[in-house]
Amino acid sequence: MKQFLLFNFLLIAFAGFSQEDTAYKKRVLEASEIDLLFSYYGQDGQNAAVTGGAGTEELTDATSSIVVRIPIGEDDIITVDAGISAYTSASSSNVNPFDGDANRNASPFSASSGASRQDVLAHFSPAYSHSSDDRNSIVTAKAYVSAEYDYFSVGFGGGYTRLFNEKNTELSINAQVYLDKWNPQYPIELRDGFFDSRIMGNGTYAPNFNAFEKETRNSYSLSLSVSQILGKRLQGAVFMDVVTQNGLLSTPFQRVYFGDTSNFFIEDFQLADDVERLPDTRFKIPIGARLNYYLSDRFILRTYYRFYTDDWGITAHTANLEIPIKLSDRFTIYPVYRYYTQTAADYFYAKDVAQSTFDFYTSDYDLSAYDANQYGMGIRYKDIFAKAKIFTFGLKTLDLRVNKYDRSDGLNAFIVSLGTTFVGD
Repeated sequence: MKQFLLFNFLLIAFAGFSQEDTAYKKRVLEASEIDLLFSYYGQDGQNAAVTGGAGTEELTDATSSIVVRIPIGEDDIITVDAGISAYTSASSSNVNPFDGDANRNASPFSASSGASRQDVLAHFSPAYSHSSDDRNSIVTAKAYVSAEYDYFSVGFGGGYTRLFNEKNTELSINAQVYLDKWNPQYPIELRDGFFDSRIMGNGTYAPNFNAFEKETRNSYSLSLSVSQILGKRLQGAVFMDVVTQNGLLSTPFQRVYFGDTSNFFIEDFQLADDVERLPDTRFKIPIGARLNYYLSDRFILRTYYRFYTDDWGITAHTANLEIPIKLSDRFTIYPVYRYYTQTAADYFYAKDVAQSTFDFYTSDYDLSAYDANQYGMGIRYKDIFAKAKIFTFGLKTLDLRVNKYDRSDGLNAFIVSLGTTFVGD
């Protein structure tokens, strides 16, 4: 790298003798950067969608990923994002609550030890960006692929950013397409050939279940944003997304229990009347704004608001406040608070409320009406000289965050995340 830079310096110096208007153009990214990210998430609750809106929601997830940014010449950057996420879920384990310990009494409020209790998601996303000579235009292109046991997704997209007004105004437009494929995993009692002599109930268990004909899901999004420096201390941005989806938008392993049919059990586990049925199209519009105010050299006020609506009947509001406090040139702490509220989808019904004559129904409490509060604290370490090194890469930033999440339907969660950025020589 040093020899390469020296060669370029000599080349530019030589050209300067022969052409007076030749000038050095600063690279968009001076050196390669690597982000290492890790998070651990845990949750608990009593409204699992897998068991029809009543059952344990206990889940843990560990995610790690690496993001590498490589400068290609003066104007271009290649970015590669790859990661893996491994989770264990008491809720998902009850897709088949009878495949675990024979001494365990099957129940929606306890986990099966069978294979469905855990899964791994892997993703890979390359991206390319090109900046114009005057650095006022940026063109980007990216792709995405991810896979887990019952779901496969590929995506692609691109964007254009334009800076105006001596770079005080920025306009961006981005488009993204995701083409997904389900490998449906239905509740065990709804699969062909299921029989168990332990079934208890009034009559014969014969659910009116039909497998989904469509197994694909397509999503298309268009994003617009405008950011503006409003003064020496004030910056603002507004943004809007338009998202449309079609295909299998239901989750095949989420049970529904009807209020007008007989109940059947194996041990303490109620057998499904059907799985959730949702429309095969959805249209979403989120609109939001950010406003950042620099109170002083040590304090910044960052605010965020988003309004969301869709054609399933959900209306939502999100408000976020973050106050970074600079303790020194290297250390910054930032308390965070977020409030969220939404109305219920038109097709949400609690357990045993939906009727078998309905066209659409779900007992997924993510589509119910609820409020949520999130409290967090973070600390960031920044070394502008990148003195701490791993191999030839110096540590640029280290970011540790802890967040607690409480939802009015009883779901509680926490997440701990650690992110580091290393820069090459």
